[in-house]
Amino acid sequence: MSSALLRASHWSGRYFSAGWQPGASPGAVTEKATGTRLETVGLVDALAVERAVDAAVTAQPEWAALGYDARAAVLRRAGLLFEQHADEAAEWTARESGAPLAMAHRAQGVAAQECYEAAGLASAPYGELLRSTAPRLSFARRRPVGVVGVIAPFNAPLLLAIRAVAPALALGNAVVLKPDPRTAVSGGVLIARVFEEAGLPEGLLHVLPGGADVGQALVAHPRVPVISFTGSTPAGRAIARACADQLKRVHLELGGNSALVVMGDADVPRAAAAGAFGSFRHAGQICMASGRHLVHESIVDDYLAELTRIATATTVGDPLGPGVGYGPLIDTVQRDRVHGLVTQSVEAGASLLAGGTFEGLFYRPTVLSQVPMHAPAFAQEVFGPVAPVVSFADADEAAALAADSSYGLSLGIITRDVMTALELADRVPTGSVHINDQTINDEPTAPFGGVGESGSGARHGGLQSNLEAFSELQWVTMRREAPHYPA
Repeated sequence: MSSALLRASHWSGRYFSAGWQPGASPGAVTEKATGTRLETVGLVDALAVERAVDAAVTAQPEWAALGYDARAAVLRRAGLLFEQHADEAAEWTARESGAPLAMAHRAQGVAAQECYEAAGLASAPYGELLRSTAPRLSFARRRPVGVVGVIAPFNAPLLLAIRAVAPALALGNAVVLKPDPRTAVSGGVLIARVFEEAGLPEGLLHVLPGGADVGQALVAHPRVPVISFTGSTPAGRAIARACADQLKRVHLELGGNSALVVMGDADVPRAAAAGAFGSFRHAGQICMASGRHLVHESIVDDYLAELTRIATATTVGDPLGPGVGYGPLIDTVQRDRVHGLVTQSVEAGASLLAGGTFEGLFYRPTVLSQVPMHAPAFAQEVFGPVAPVVSFADADEAAALAADSSYGLSLGIITRDVMTALELADRVPTGSVHINDQTINDEPTAPFGGVGESGSGARHGGLQSNLEAFSELQWVTMRREAPHYPA
């Protein structure tokens, strides 16, 4: 795992902030499937945030004044580097995060596409002419916000960082990124090295792996006017409160407990395969995971039998191994939380049809039937490979069950009657709807975000979402000369 891009001599024991700096303390980079120590990164403290923001504030105006074509060129080179080093980066991602190798490879392609889309964003129309009753030119234009703080999680470390980093840079901002220290290489070092090699001027990107104190310092900093956070709902609430005190903008992409509705006319094997993918992919550690399977009573027994068969046949192990469905959970804290929710749900009356066991960090795909509405595996976000199944009698009951959640991130509906599905979707508050698919879907060109406890709406993906997230709208008027005002 050494190359010109991620050779450890570039970054071992260091972090990226106006070049590679020695960390305040060492952070072990471990392979989650084996516990093997791979390398060491430099962890930072809150003082590093102050230095990084100072450098970012200094560097940003010149970057913003640069022609859009020059900014776009850097983003295009970054995209190409993600493609050229995909194999090496994917291996790091699989080993460090536990993601299956195929998923890790896909992440490199999506990261490249995020950069290419951001390159196009740099040249997108950034304003409009406005009518005015006065004899003047009136227009609105978008300006960079200045410095954007990005706080990214462990579960898809590259994608959930680059989707904010790339558009923010393209629009003329500087970025301070705090990756989760558990995935500091694939979610931080990789991005730093890509943009370093792509020719991004010094001082515009800072990558600060660290603990909660680093995130708190970034959120509290008065010269960081925008925070983009992806993570848990409790952490998002705390960040929102802190930002509100400063009248600071915050973009929140939080948790989910997304429903997959399977109507009575669905093809059961296809529906169960989709449901298994939606619940078990990456050990369920995806915010859009299918957390609640709502299945019509006429097919629920067949659906449960097929879902159980898939769960039992799924191979769980080292994500670099052949035929592995998914790898480990991120750590013992998350494993114990998942197991606790499963155990409590069985105690509450759910039937365990598959799984519910673990070996180390490897948690078996778990299928629960006859799940009470109050059972924690149904009512809460599990963030593990668990598929709770509940039956319904008709579309009205399905809509009521799907809408009965404080979250609102994604909704999947599987049926041959797509118009009925669209009508059902209109009754469920959610950020995205996928008819005849499971709940895990995203693309760089599409707006993404949730409602309710899933976040503050679509703030990532697509032209308008990115413009609104990482720029300020400014009204400008121009007259030939100053008007006469009474003295």
